[in-house]
Amino acid sequence: METVLLGRITLNPNVGHGKPTVRNTRYLVEGLLEYLAAGDSIDEVLEAFPDLEQEDLLACIQYALATLKVKSANLAA
Repeated sequence: METVLLGRITLNPNVGHGKPTVRNTRYLVEGLLEYLAAGDSIDEVLEAFPDLEQEDLLACIQYALATLKVKSANLAA
């Protein structure tokens, strides 16, 4: 499941200034995580952005986790 979710996160220098986005759209992973971190529920974010899917937000969370794991591993080395 992790690989499938992470496949929704794209890096394209021509979209979102090269930052991670959801499905090569204008939705930045960072921005969506900010909504969730501020206390918005997944349902509230989906209501605000109806072209997103629950799996997109789960992919953002999974991407953040994977990024932390890599950074933590580099710090321990």
